Order: sequence, then C-alpha cells, then structure tokens
Amino acid sequence: MSVIAEIIDTLEYKVEKLFEKSKALEKNNQELRLELAKASQIIQKKSEEMDALRKQYETLKIANSLLGSDNNKRETKLKINSLIREIDYCIAQLSD
Repeated sequence: MSVIAEIIDTLEYKVEKLFEKSKALEKNNQELRLELAKASQIIQKKSEEMDALRKQYETLKIANSLLGSDNNKRETKLKINSLIREIDYCIAQLSD
C-alpha cells in the first residue's frame, strides 16, 4: 500500500508543479501581450510621424523650388498645375 501512496504523492506533486508552471506561463503570456500592444502603438505613432515628416519634406521641396532653386522645378510646376485643376473643378462644381 505504501508504494501506491508514494505514486499518488509523486503524481500530486507533479500535477501541482505543472499547475504552477501553467500559471507562470499564463502570466508571462499576458505580459508579452501587453508588451506587444505597447510596441504596436509605438510603431503606429512612429509611422504617423514619418508620414507627417514626408509631407513636410514635400512642402519644403516645393517652397525651395518657388524660391528659385532649380532642383525639383518640374515637380513644383506639376503640383501647381494639379492644384489649379482642382480649383477649377471646385469652381465648376459651385457654379452648377
């Protein structure tokens, strides 16, 4: 009977250890999920900042071209033409 009692004790001990390990892994998993969520927010924020900086860069290129720089002159003319077309379209829509 003592052999069966030892087996049961050993089994209970192992089950208890497995339960503790499971709890620790669940806690670790939750911490990793929080860390992943924070990292995703940071990535989203940096992506938005990058987009804003790209727009600012394009604006600065156009402004530089308007001030007399020969660089990006063609792009500036195309952008101005595009804006004029958009304004003409808006005026046409308003006059209808």
